[in-house]
Amino acid sequence: MRSTVFAVAVAVALLLAPGASALAQDDKAPAAAKPAVAGAGLPRRPVPYGKLNARPKPKPLQATGQAAPSDAAPKPAMPQPPPATVVAAPPAPAAPPAPGARLASGQALPLAELEAFVDGMVKDAMAREHIAGATVSIVQNGQVILKKGYGFASLRPNRLVDPDRTLFRVGSISKTFTWIALMKEVEAGRMRLNQPVNLYLPEKVQVKDQGYDQPVRVANLMDHSTGFEDRAFGQLFERNYERVRPLDLYLRQERPKRVHAPGAVSSYSNYAAALAGEAVTYTAGKPYERLVEDEILNPLGMASTTFREPHPAKAGLPAPMPARLAGDISDGYRWTPLGYAPRDYEFIGQIAPAGAASSTAGDMARYMLMQLGGGQLAGAQIYGPATAQAFRTPLRKTPLGINGWAHGFMVSDLPGGYRGYGHGGATLSFFSNMVVVPDLNLGVFISTNTDTGRPLVNRLPDRIVQHFYAAPDVFPHPGSADLAERRKDFAGYYLTTRRTYSGLEGFVDQLNGGSTVDVTRDGKLVLATDGATRTWAPEGPLDEGRFIATQGSERVVFDMSDGGARAFHPASGTQAFERAPFWRQPRALAILAALAAACALATIAGVVVRNRREFRENQIQSRASLVQNIQAVLWLVSLALFGLWASKTGDVAQIMYRWPGALMLMASACALVAAGLTATTFLALPAIWRGGRRVDSWPPLRKAFFTVTVFVYLALSVDLGLWGALSPWSG
Repeated sequence: MRSTVFAVAVAVALLLAPGASALAQDDKAPAAAKPAVAGAGLPRRPVPYGKLNARPKPKPLQATGQAAPSDAAPKPAMPQPPPATVVAAPPAPAAPPAPGARLASGQALPLAELEAFVDGMVKDAMAREHIAGATVSIVQNGQVILKKGYGFASLRPNRLVDPDRTLFRVGSISKTFTWIALMKEVEAGRMRLNQPVNLYLPEKVQVKDQGYDQPVRVANLMDHSTGFEDRAFGQLFERNYERVRPLDLYLRQERPKRVHAPGAVSSYSNYAAALAGEAVTYTAGKPYERLVEDEILNPLGMASTTFREPHPAKAGLPAPMPARLAGDISDGYRWTPLGYAPRDYEFIGQIAPAGAASSTAGDMARYMLMQLGGGQLAGAQIYGPATAQAFRTPLRKTPLGINGWAHGFMVSDLPGGYRGYGHGGATLSFFSNMVVVPDLNLGVFISTNTDTGRPLVNRLPDRIVQHFYAAPDVFPHPGSADLAERRKDFAGYYLTTRRTYSGLEGFVDQLNGGSTVDVTRDGKLVLATDGATRTWAPEGPLDEGRFIATQGSERVVFDMSDGGARAFHPASGTQAFERAPFWRQPRALAILAALAAACALATIAGVVVRNRREFRENQIQSRASLVQNIQAVLWLVSLALFGLWASKTGDVAQIMYRWPGALMLMASACALVAAGLTATTFLALPAIWRGGRRVDSWPPLRKAFFTVTVFVYLALSVDLGLWGALSPWSG
């Protein structure tokens, strides 16, 4: 979410005055697009480089006279695991590489060249994109072939990243542990993928039907087709541990609306993964954190990986992170013009199965070796062959036909025709990516500790495969004259399905959770989303709606109908973008807001002018004039407050932690009252126009101006209501 906030600020600032520019597009985050686990208040003052890390590092507190946590204290420190190098069977003789490719699929990466290549990519990105620290591990043919730390885990005091000791938050990669735990329950016969998830949940957290005939099934959780809306503000992350709740309580209190039938749309859902974690906990009879430790982490020797967080022991909640790990947690940072600003520790324990894990590059190397080994590592078997095959078999495919969800693992096409399986992860400060490529017997993990790290972690696995195993692509892909002629079939504003569908959060999500599509004169598609703008060329007939990046191999596909494109699907498969009508576009809202502001200013100016001369009006007109003046003040105050709120959202963390905030609530409340008064003046219009004798009534020009203001305010009221902005109680 995350440049996301800049888009929100620009869009809402449009509400302040006529002549403002149109909305710039962002990332619900995922969120906006929202953070992947994740996207968001007033921003903190940035900390100058020389004053970083003034806050103390969070440490676990020993319980003294406190009630014991529900899953008991953590076990004593585990012995150090054996080296992660595993002797693998010799690979089959490699076939000749594809024309133009440097290596064939059976050939191992040259270690020295690989290290130089990764060093160059990571160090260049850290300098150019302002990343404080990163950690990387790469495995192939049963061995760890690269494991390095870059930069700093802490800037005051300086603490270098150690790939075997420094813990990074891996965000939604945590979900892969949840899917493994779930499939182990399937192997044990305690769960079935085609059964309703409610069969495996306590009654209090079971999914309500909410008007849908079909139940949410276990498989729907794994391919994110549950139909839940995506909510995040004010509850997905916490910086105050006192606000952290048990998982079952969180699931009851933060239940999202169902906005699609199960299986209809694949739209990423943190809530769905948390629900899966609760189901596994219920059927296995163990707290989630202990279950993952016993069934996955301890057998694999992942002694530096944990779903626990540094906090005081507290009854009803998981035991805190062991002291031996708490001192090695990397700080999270936000880049500002004044340098790296440290962020508070992000508590995610209330939704642990979706994103609470912390790990090292060394431990993640062991995790990838286990996956490439079909669920086995160094004599430990985590899951069987059927599950190993399931993690390579998509439950559903996106309309692209190339990506989807392999029982919870993201499936993606890589350069050279190779297919990757894994997961990305994001918190407010940490970005991570894990990709295993079975055809190359290769696994790549990378994590960064700064909010600017997303581009690096997204591109590293692709670049490694492209550099060593893929033939050079021929760029750029040409445009299409037919596409230029059919611009209206594609151009428009598209809203992500990964958003909140009502209330104030829905209002903000619609402002920043969209994508703008246009067509250039030379027949190329321009897609602005997630804060980036890319061009695309048609790949096949336009009616098929398939496009390929002009400078890459990534693809998108549009759902086509007689009236043109209805939606498009990015390669990630995590969401769809649905074409929005004009009234759902930020530009339309900005126009109405500008007109309302102009009418309000003209009304107030008219009061001042009319006070200087004799003025006649009947009783109804007198009262209507008073209401009109109050409306003008309320609309101006509301628009100013919306703009002021947007100007203070430079740091997405402040939206997350301080949602909705006094400014947003007051802006919504003022708009709601102004909209109510607008309904009153609309009903009074016939009486206004009847008036009375000329000497006792408004002149026609005044009646016309009053009517114009009523209809402008009415249009804005209806639009804000449809956007969810007139519901202060929803904050």
